[in-house]
Amino acid sequence: MTTAGDARRDHDATPRHCILQRRQVLIGAGGAMMLASLAACSKSSEAPAPGAPAAAPAAAAAGGNPRQTFDAAARGTGFTVGQPMSARSVQVFFDPQCPHCATLWVAARPLHDRIRMVWMPVAFISPKSAPQGALILGAQDPVALMNTHETLLASGQGGLAVPGAGDPDLLSKVRANTDLWRTLDGNSVPFMVYRAGAEGPYGTQSGGMPTAQLAQLLGL
Repeated sequence: MTTAGDARRDHDATPRHCILQRRQVLIGAGGAMMLASLAACSKSSEAPAPGAPAAAPAAAAAGGNPRQTFDAAARGTGFTVGQPMSARSVQVFFDPQCPHCATLWVAARPLHDRIRMVWMPVAFISPKSAPQGALILGAQDPVALMNTHETLLASGQGGLAVPGAGDPDLLSKVRANTDLWRTLDGNSVPFMVYRAGAEGPYGTQSGGMPTAQLAQLLGL
């Protein structure tokens, strides 16, 4: 179990619960099986925030149906990059303190001309996570601020500095995203809920991946 003390670490250290996970994933138009190294920040167990409702099981929240899971994920609050009308759509739950989320952010850039991505901040890695997520959500240009944040995170500076305690309304949206992520059985970030075409297929993906594998996952 990861404790609050585990979350307080040097800026340039990889969080202990940020691990390399190897899973077999069906990707590509032909459904070929490919073994990919999927990097993710995970937390095996976590107590809900005081006063927060218990998370519902994923099957109850989404009916056990990939399309319903996609529709449920759309209730989150985030910012959009790429092509707003693209049939290939990815909803990404990310923690601002997750280095693997930062890697996915960069890996997805070459695909922005063909896909739509909605990035929704959650908070469980560090006390910094929620205020940084709220700051990005409230930015006039969240994409530019996200680029700045990820550059600072990659350079070991811990990401954006947040003045004050953060906007309560925006912090509430980050908490709601976190609760939603849990109901969708989110145990790690980045956690992607995707539609790979106008009629699907639909699916979920825990962990990031390089550009080429992400393109295959989305049928590009």
